[in-house]
Amino acid sequence: MTEPLRIAIVGHTNAGKTSLLRTLTRQVDFGEVSDRPGTTRHAEAVDLRIDGAVAVRFIDTPGLEDSVALLDYLNSLEADSRPERVRAFLRGPEAQRAFEQEAKVLRALTGDADAAMVVIDTREPVLPKYRAEIEILTWCAKPIMPVLNFVRYLDTRRDDWHQMLLESNLHARVEFDVVAPFIGSERQLYGDLATLLPGRRQQLHAIVDALALEARDRRLAACRVVASGLIDVAAMRRALPAEEFADELKQQRFVRAFQDDVRRHARRAVDDLLAVFAFRHGDAELAEIPQLGGRWEDDLFNPELLKEAGKRLGLGAMIGAGLGVVADVAMAGLSLGAATTLGATLGGAASGGWKPLWRKLENRLSGVQELTAEAPVLLLLADHLLGLARALERRGHAAMDKLRIEASVDGGAAPGGDLQPVLRALEPARGHPDWERGSGKRRGDSDRQALEAALARLLSQHFGPEAA
Repeated sequence: MTEPLRIAIVGHTNAGKTSLLRTLTRQVDFGEVSDRPGTTRHAEAVDLRIDGAVAVRFIDTPGLEDSVALLDYLNSLEADSRPERVRAFLRGPEAQRAFEQEAKVLRALTGDADAAMVVIDTREPVLPKYRAEIEILTWCAKPIMPVLNFVRYLDTRRDDWHQMLLESNLHARVEFDVVAPFIGSERQLYGDLATLLPGRRQQLHAIVDALALEARDRRLAACRVVASGLIDVAAMRRALPAEEFADELKQQRFVRAFQDDVRRHARRAVDDLLAVFAFRHGDAELAEIPQLGGRWEDDLFNPELLKEAGKRLGLGAMIGAGLGVVADVAMAGLSLGAATTLGATLGGAASGGWKPLWRKLENRLSGVQELTAEAPVLLLLADHLLGLARALERRGHAAMDKLRIEASVDGGAAPGGDLQPVLRALEPARGHPDWERGSGKRRGDSDRQALEAALARLLSQHFGPEAA
């Protein structure tokens, strides 16, 4: 059995070492992440597992705090080589006194670690203490891989750090933002590490390949989650007798209950997406829409959004905004967008010269009315959930703030194109109310699963290209 790689994670206090490990191992609860200096006080191991086996054992170390003084002290020691000076320091009394924290770092690196990743906060200027840290680490005679963190920030000094690393003879480096890593940067990190560890190259390439497969599986699982949620909502069908439908209060209660069930399916999909990407319940929500307000779940029924979605679908400007919904009611389908203002819609239709349609509607009200989710609602839900899935794929597990996704009104045009093929593929679900999970009348599971798989393949086209 191949021994796992042992990598020490080192660097200055608050550079993002524990955060890096949370993201690389997808363990959101590992260690403690804080803005306070010196949060990590002891070396702690955490494993990256692939197919159940430990592939990499990381050692999270305390931050280097007084590197300038330590470098002066190391230079004062008499020894034949720089690595021997480090070992002499670790045997001496100062490793238990003034430089106790630094000694923990150097012990982790000079022990059985195969290499070290030194995490660098690129927002910081290249100060003498950072140069001293890099020099001390190179004295340990172990391969060093600089990991440039926070490179997405506007105030990053990435170029200054590149130059400093070149001057320190560290030519291999990787950019990895622990809060929002670039797609593929995780695999690049291990691929570049293989250049520093030629004896482990085959093992590291196997890790890269395994991570690529895991990333692909996560995408497919996320698409299955979105597809399943869309099928639930498309299959929803609620009936109300005409006499109750004519009662405004009962009608409003009926519509609210329907909307709540749609939200329940949406929330379930959000929670399932968080689980796919190994985040905690409540780590993300879709944010309020500018100028419209209200929580994201209410936005699925916002007339303005539905109007825009209807335009994208070629259903006309009235969808979700008023009169267009009367036609839907007359055809035994009630658009959720206008259900909240149905009374005003009907009155406006009558006073606006729509009397033929009004009479037709009166005739339809003599029978049972069925409430279903129309295409604009499904479009918005698909757009919301795909946006969340894309954001989670790009999110590091060290992020402290709740993820908030801005809902769009463009009908899901980016990044993978028009969602109308997805909506067309959903049509079979409309004839199968038993496909709604939680309906208590589940039948035809194999057909539902086949549709879910087909939808997932369509949705996968909307993630954008995978990393090479």
